[in-house]
Amino acid sequence: MDIETEIARLRATGQLKEVATLAVESYGAEILSFLEIMLRHDADASDAFAQACEDLWRGLPRFEGRSSIKTWFYTLARHAALRMRRSPHQKRLTAISEITDVAARVRTQTRPHHRTEVKVGFAAIRATLDEADRALLVLRVDRGMSWNDVARVMAEEDDSPANNDMARAAARLRKRFQSVKDVIRARAAASGLLPDDELDREP
Repeated sequence: MDIETEIARLRATGQLKEVATLAVESYGAEILSFLEIMLRHDADASDAFAQACEDLWRGLPRFEGRSSIKTWFYTLARHAALRMRRSPHQKRLTAISEITDVAARVRTQTRPHHRTEVKVGFAAIRATLDEADRALLVLRVDRGMSWNDVARVMAEEDDSPANNDMARAAARLRKRFQSVKDVIRARAAASGLLPDDELDREP
């Protein structure tokens, strides 16, 4: 079953609870892993994940389908993480049984294998990068997102760029990505590691 096709069918028939459940069950593990790499703190990642799931649930009636649900979910997750960084002591969560149970199940069932997604040697190097650069690497290298989708996820929370603006944002991120690769290669060489083939094979 193609997940996005099934999600589109469910949305068309107004089955939003089923859409949210399928999205969290299908993409939740990789979203949580993304947040763990981005935030470098499991408890913060767990809180941001719960918030992103709530934001997805609350936002579904207004979702216009300008991207895939998967890309939108990543965008919500990054924005939740950024809000947490700005206001770490502010708790915004509200119990929503329809989605919190699914989110909790994803966190419990998938955590053991998350850390296999990043090579051990290069995980340490990635950890030295800033938060935005870590997010950029995960989205482009680990998740294989298109540059336009990367630009959507990396956009500011209240920003909805037009197509021409999106192309410019994607071009800027592409240049930034090249710079990040150079930094990683230099640090890998200094650490005696082999070149990161995954970076050279990025989509």
